Amino acid sequence: MDPKAKKILMNTHWSSGRWREGSFICSDEDFQYAKSKGVMFDPVTISHDECVQRLSELHERSITKDKVVRAFLHSLSTRKVYWRSALSSYALTHHLPIHSYVQQPVAGLSYTICGDCTARQLMAKEQYIDEDLNVLNFERVKWGGVRLNWLIYCLMDLEFLAREEDFEISREDTEILKRMLEAVEACGDKDAARQLEKRWKDVFASNQYERDFVMEIWGYAGLLQSQDDYRKERGRGTDFRSMATWRGEDGLCREQVEFYFGDYL
Repeated sequence: MDPKAKKILMNTHWSSGRWREGSFICSDEDFQYAKSKGVMFDPVTISHDECVQRLSELHERSITKDKVVRAFLHSLSTRKVYWRSALSSYALTHHLPIHSYVQQPVAGLSYTICGDCTARQLMAKEQYIDEDLNVLNFERVKWGGVRLNWLIYCLMDLEFLAREEDFEISREDTEILKRMLEAVEACGDKDAARQLEKRWKDVFASNQYERDFVMEIWGYAGLLQSQDDYRKERGRGTDFRSMATWRGEDGLCREQVEFYFGDYL
């Protein structure tokens, strides 16, 4: 990622350790530079159906499980957090069928009206009008992604990955992965996501927010699966989504660990 373009993106949204107040503004010169480097974008107008079609083409032509896994592993020692969420974006959309927004409407409260997206924990709108991808990319670059299960985020995320060549995996990356898995197994039965986050503190260079979103990524990828979605959520109820009801007694989903990381363990 171009360092100057990255700095422009960050400064547009973040100042003095917090979100900028009011609208996010940068000079036209800075915006055009960041845009030329593929880091910032003009507002996007696209339909749900077009997003689904483009995701299908990405999976068919350029996005593979191994590329997604290598991107995630590469991020561990390099702290290039923006390559992590491709794992959840892949998991959430790989088996998403071609469908229209109104093909299987859902009644009542759900992720979205679209039944196919709801069944895969995806949040989607029928039409995205002048959608700001810059704020989504800022969150991706700053913390590794926030709105991980948004359909349009998954599309943006995987389109970034499709432009990249292969990722170098170091011995340190695989050792970090092994220690992350060991930390999950060391959790007590009643430990929740926050206790796992603390166990990861000394496993890889990160802050709390980065570790939180790695857990969310693993949750959406099925590596960490709650066996009881009716448990009381810990904390304020909004801290976690895919990990809201996970407990230490649920442990790791060994099948998914082998599926994604088996070649590196």
